[in-house]
Amino acid sequence: MEKPVKVLIVDDSRTMRALIRRSFDQQPEIVVCGEAANPIEARDLIIQDQPDVITLDVEMPGMNGLQFLEKIMRLRPIPVVMVSSLTARGADTAITALQMGAFDCFPKPASVVGGDAFAGLARLVIQAAHSHPDARPPRRSAEPVLHRPKTWGDSIGLVAIGASTGGVEALGEVLSGFPEQSPPVIVCQHMPALFTASFASSLDRKIPALSICEARDGEVLTPGAVRIAPGGDRHTVVERRDGGYATRLVKSPPVNGHCPSVDILFDSVARQAGKDALGIILTGMGRDGAEGLLAMRHAGARTIAQDKASAVVYGMPRVAAEIGAAARIVSLGQISAAAMTSQMY
Repeated sequence: MEKPVKVLIVDDSRTMRALIRRSFDQQPEIVVCGEAANPIEARDLIIQDQPDVITLDVEMPGMNGLQFLEKIMRLRPIPVVMVSSLTARGADTAITALQMGAFDCFPKPASVVGGDAFAGLARLVIQAAHSHPDARPPRRSAEPVLHRPKTWGDSIGLVAIGASTGGVEALGEVLSGFPEQSPPVIVCQHMPALFTASFASSLDRKIPALSICEARDGEVLTPGAVRIAPGGDRHTVVERRDGGYATRLVKSPPVNGHCPSVDILFDSVARQAGKDALGIILTGMGRDGAEGLLAMRHAGARTIAQDKASAVVYGMPRVAAEIGAAARIVSLGQISAAAMTSQMY
């Protein structure tokens, strides 16, 4: 039997620490090795207890979660799961934390009345314990990259991308390699509601060649547009419209535990775009998107999956590779060039 995952809980709220601990106490795979109300206390406990994973509140007095995360990643890399309030400020900070190397973010509930307010956090922590933050690929891959053309060399009319844990970094890498007149891109990144708006704004600021924002219902897509599926209770799909494509937001139950779901997006692209499309599946837990990518390939679309070595979590792309959904298995630093080069298929 594997040793349990040792977790350090860092949160300035005693109530929140108690709720997180109660959630973890129900999991035999997890043992809470300590609690800290601030980064100063946490620093001493990290040295003393050597936790496998840290849950870290985003907003704390004194040294905030981002400042502490930077020190952790620089001095003693440990997988960190950020716990963030569902506010605009909390979401912006959470996205920055993911870009700095946090494993994932978990939304802090607005209300703690009834049920397990932190259901699902244990699953993230267990997965984080199997990641290695000090071995992750750099934001810009150091490996030699394929020749990246200045324009798309083939008749791709639509690009669909799915990602989950680790996707904030990976999507920034891929999209930054696309030129201004790229085909429209639809992205499904597993995130809570509000987080996706902050994520889209962050990408839009960092990648000026593309127009990036959340997807809107009924919007006709144009070249250079990148649309992020909004988190919440609606799935993002595409439909043909006036010789091109438009986004639709459809209210429906979660699929594979997610709303929006990559499978739902990819299935709609397979039906509506067929061989006119390109599908890309990136790092993430679980199997969401693998079957949809297979449907795209069967419909004649070109398909790419991120490889194991460059993925923070080799879950979604692994399943896609195993079922034959991916025509190409490509490292993160090569994906944008592979997408634009027809010879790669």
